[in-house]
Amino acid sequence: MSRNNGNSRNPLHGLWALTNRDLKKWYKNPIILMLGIIQPIIWMSLLGKAMNLGGMFTNFSPTLPPSISLPLQEQIKAAMSDLSKQAMTQIFGTADYFSYMAVGMMSFVVMFTAMFSGMSMVFDRRLGFLNKVLSTPVARGSVLLAKIFSAVIRALVQATIVLGIAYVIGPLSVGPDFTVLNLLGVYAALFLISMGLSSIFILIAIRSTRQETQMAVVNLLNLPLMFASNALFPASLMPEWLQTITKINPVTYATDATRQLILYTIDMHQLAIDFLFLGAFAVISSTICILLSWRYLSK
Repeated sequence: MSRNNGNSRNPLHGLWALTNRDLKKWYKNPIILMLGIIQPIIWMSLLGKAMNLGGMFTNFSPTLPPSISLPLQEQIKAAMSDLSKQAMTQIFGTADYFSYMAVGMMSFVVMFTAMFSGMSMVFDRRLGFLNKVLSTPVARGSVLLAKIFSAVIRALVQATIVLGIAYVIGPLSVGPDFTVLNLLGVYAALFLISMGLSSIFILIAIRSTRQETQMAVVNLLNLPLMFASNALFPASLMPEWLQTITKINPVTYATDATRQLILYTIDMHQLAIDFLFLGAFAVISSTICILLSWRYLSK
């Protein structure tokens, strides 16, 4: 504490207290936790299983003319089955579309948790709590960092639950390079994407007093962020104009990193690019958010 005015000179003063306050509202209300993971579970259970693209490829059996002998027909069908499996692997990187989609759902749940992180800022302002915090020695940057960290923690916990459920209702295929240590890389990628997106949506909510404004922003951006990425479908098969968007979409890089670490044979060059992009995105977004808080975060 400062001897001059009683205020803390520590820029992180009050950070954990504010972070814990936001987390308490979450983990003391299990309904909120369940609602946060129900949607990706529905996507995995219904879309992932109903759209059995792997079965569409591998179960393809052409109708052959009766003039072809039965042994030759069996050979042709076996060859077509092998080609179908190769096509599935070449397109999705795995013969199991459910596994491809389930890993994408981890980015999905992180994205939505980050999107709604700004709502707590709106409610704190409306209920008067934000004014009380700004009247204390707590730095404005700590107020926003607490929101960011609470969103990151919630996103990682929910992504872990989604991954566990995918393993149970799967089967969830894993790549030849997968080890338990790969999960650390997965959490690192999800941490960076969550931090970057949370910073952006909290920044949008800094001056907002209406939850309708924040909801409108979320509804405007959720589908473009999700479908203009490789979360559900390979970006290489999209139209060229849409591929350009996927290349600047951070969700694409987070999903690619997690798929490489869980499903694929790791390409270290591409993995390094993914983490460089995610790291730059997280650092730039959070830095801008904190810097602008000193100018725009007021009572």
